[in-house]
Amino acid sequence: MTKTIQCISPVDGRVYAERPALTLEAATAAVARARAAQRGWAALPLAERIAKVTAGIAALNAMKDRVVEELAWQMGRPTRYGGEFGGVNERAGYMAGIAEAALAPTVIEASDRFERRIAREPLGVVFVMAPWNYPYLTAINTIVPALIAGNAVVLKHASQTLLVGERLAEALHAGGVPAEVFQNVVMDHPTTEALIGSRAFDFINFTGSVAGGAAIERAAAGTFTGLGLELGGKDPGYVMDDADLDAAVDGLMDGAMFNAGQCCCGIERIYVHHTLYDAFVEKAVAWVKGLRLGTPFDPETTLGPMAHARFARVVRGQIAEAVAGGARALIDPALFPADDGGAYLAPQILVNVTHEMRVMREESFGPVVGILPVADDDAAVAAMNDSPYGLTCSLWTRDAERAAAVGARVATGTVFMNRCDYLDPALCWTGCKDTGRGTSLSVLGYQAVTRPKSYHLKKVTS
Repeated sequence: MTKTIQCISPVDGRVYAERPALTLEAATAAVARARAAQRGWAALPLAERIAKVTAGIAALNAMKDRVVEELAWQMGRPTRYGGEFGGVNERAGYMAGIAEAALAPTVIEASDRFERRIAREPLGVVFVMAPWNYPYLTAINTIVPALIAGNAVVLKHASQTLLVGERLAEALHAGGVPAEVFQNVVMDHPTTEALIGSRAFDFINFTGSVAGGAAIERAAAGTFTGLGLELGGKDPGYVMDDADLDAAVDGLMDGAMFNAGQCCCGIERIYVHHTLYDAFVEKAVAWVKGLRLGTPFDPETTLGPMAHARFARVVRGQIAEAVAGGARALIDPALFPADDGGAYLAPQILVNVTHEMRVMREESFGPVVGILPVADDDAAVAAMNDSPYGLTCSLWTRDAERAAAVGARVATGTVFMNRCDYLDPALCWTGCKDTGRGTSLSVLGYQAVTRPKSYHLKKVTS
């Protein structure tokens, strides 16, 4: 009996999409086709590969109305936000623009006696496992540079966003990327692990849970396959005593609540200098009360359902445990009548929290944030570092030197000042600790999907 993969819509709980999973034999054949096609793709001039990938992104933009509606059905994001096209275009455009320089050889010597250089070669077949929370943005981070660099790409998307891989394939093929060079596949976990263990891929990029990353590392053990893993976060914000209070509230609460809190680098805990703490909390509560929870198709909705009822159960459990342990919930769920006990979840702010509570230690990935006062920068740094994760931190101050000094002491992949929850494609996207390892975007993103090859050519002289 053929196994199927389903997307259960958070909007109404129905099966929105269903696809048959590939057998191991069919999946192996798909990867073999990608490997065979990769050689011809890599042989094309770089400018031609860039043009085809760029045309594919343009074709994706032409699908905007359909994509935005599908995203709402698949993972609940309100249609008022228009999908992910701003970020997709920014990242794809930047990576295309730097490709020639990023992939150019490093010339050590070009004389009449020697040619010495370090070239960048595509790895071969890149396997991308993309998540559902920002299903286009996260996939694009690796797909675009991998294809431009001359790799073939096999994409396996999260079951919650089954249609995203199909749209990406449709768009890239329309742009001129050969069907075998970019393939969207639907596979279950055992088939995926078997392919990884058989050394089917030359590089694997995964965005998801820590448990998922650990499973991939186990499957890849002994294959020497390169891994890029972004596995989670509990990103902190720190409001210093000289911060612009209104800007800090607006930025951090948006960072905590946007996309129903389902952001890789969303703000999940906030530390506020004790002199601003009461005012910050008061303004944060007012900000959250201004949200509107509802169906993602209502233009007035600013907070849609979480992507699945089981994700909302995790957040409800964390909140309940925290309150039972002495935390105080500041938002009355009755203010959000759309909260149905399922995927539709009212936002919450918690105070009197401690780092012994799950809501301050484990990833929530939902519309809840804990807020704590701190005495000074030293206390804030200690609190921010008291976490198994390290993706981003967000520092709010008028003093850039102070922000840099504090940021240098925080174990994190990115330090933000007076902003949060944003990926600058010119900067490396990376993390540390249980957040994972590897890099994407920037020049380093091209290095992740290529390998160095050295040429030491001694010329014959008479």
